[in-house]
Amino acid sequence: MIPDSNLFVAAGGAPSGLIQILPLILIGGIFYFLLIAPERRRRKQLQATVEALKRGDRVVTQGGLYGEVVSTEPTSVILKIADGVKVKVTKAAVSGMAEETKS
Repeated sequence: MIPDSNLFVAAGGAPSGLIQILPLILIGGIFYFLLIAPERRRRKQLQATVEALKRGDRVVTQGGLYGEVVSTEPTSVILKIADGVKVKVTKAAVSGMAEETKS
């Protein structure tokens, strides 16, 4: 005997509205927890790191330039990328701290 499926079917024989929308809600929840929430956490952590930059920190920019922070301004940072070469970049261009490599 087939179990009573009236729990999932409305009086007209079609599935109820909640059962039809439930997969979309689950997919939305999965996207949020796997994609949106981790990216938001990374962005918040990067913003805190950039705001805490100080002289002497080694950073890498989105363009791939490695440099040492010489000075900071409210919206920009001056980086020393070589002896006698300094560039001014926006804080938004800083993609993170440079990782120290041992040679």
